[in-house]
Amino acid sequence: MINIKKSILLIPCTLLFAGCKVTYSFSGASISPEVKTVSIPRFPNNALLVAPILSSTLTEALQDRFSRQTRLTLVPEGGDLNFEGEITNYTSTPAAISGNEYAVRNNLTITVRVRFTNTIDPSQNYDKTFSAFAPYNSDQLLQNAEPTLIPEIVEQLVEDIFNAAVSQW
Repeated sequence: MINIKKSILLIPCTLLFAGCKVTYSFSGASISPEVKTVSIPRFPNNALLVAPILSSTLTEALQDRFSRQTRLTLVPEGGDLNFEGEITNYTSTPAAISGNEYAVRNNLTITVRVRFTNTIDPSQNYDKTFSAFAPYNSDQLLQNAEPTLIPEIVEQLVEDIFNAAVSQW
């Protein structure tokens, strides 16, 4: 008799939870199962000051992040998720001034405008500007600091762009 009562209670509970689906990922991404593809065309550098490697570094880093940390297939255009945008600003500004009114630290700041389209769930679409910076010593020329600063800043930007698109925290 007790086993029958337990079975009767267990059946509705099983049916209740059978329709629920929760997906977790180590990347923090929450991507609908209907989403299969992502397109990330080249982000042109439209800033007044142009670093030759920046456009390709940013585009490839964003493509790599989606290839490595999601199940999505990268397609040239028309993906279920689509990123378009451009680098809008690339500046070096003083960050710390000495007693002699000379800059001792500078910040390299990169700003990117991103238009994200989710064809499966348009409520997640956005048109946002992302900005990140990294400091460097003022006794170092910007051209000499760029090879280490650009990848560091791009990593921050890609993290922010990725999270805004697929991490619903």
